[in-house]
Amino acid sequence: MTDYRRFYISKSTWFFTVNLAERKNNQLLVEKTCELRDAFRYVKRQKPFRIEAIVVLPDHLHCIWTLPQGDGDYSTRWNLLKGRFSRTIDPGERVSKSRQKRRERGIWQRRFWAHLMTDQDDFNRHFDYIHWNPVNHGLVTRVVDWPYSSFHRYVEQGVYSKNWESNERFELEGVE
Repeated sequence: MTDYRRFYISKSTWFFTVNLAERKNNQLLVEKTCELRDAFRYVKRQKPFRIEAIVVLPDHLHCIWTLPQGDGDYSTRWNLLKGRFSRTIDPGERVSKSRQKRRERGIWQRRFWAHLMTDQDDFNRHFDYIHWNPVNHGLVTRVVDWPYSSFHRYVEQGVYSKNWESNERFELEGVE
């Protein structure tokens, strides 16, 4: 088995990709955005962090979090968030034997992609990647047309123009 090592650094900023277990033709995250928002709010009250950017796609999400001083434990936050969200979903998903033995649901993939932001250019590249992702996946032709994104907040703040488009194809190593 692969030896995964996580680094926990307080007051750090991280890019995450989190996937549903069954991705093919799965619309769960966009069908249950209210429940997902509630799960985020709950976890932020329990273990605060700041969401710098987020996009919710039908079967996965990308986000950038900044953790508070003295607390670098993002894994516990994801565990709480996935659990809180899963409890709002009626059972019925396919559950593998290994998950059955552990009494786990089959909604989320167990692991997630985490990348520590190293500098402002790294942050900017991931920030744009998040907001461009619905176009990358062919869900919309213009970023502004995807409702499940922090893009709209940044348009209001003047960070992006409403008609922001990119000629770049945003690809990040190891990220779908």
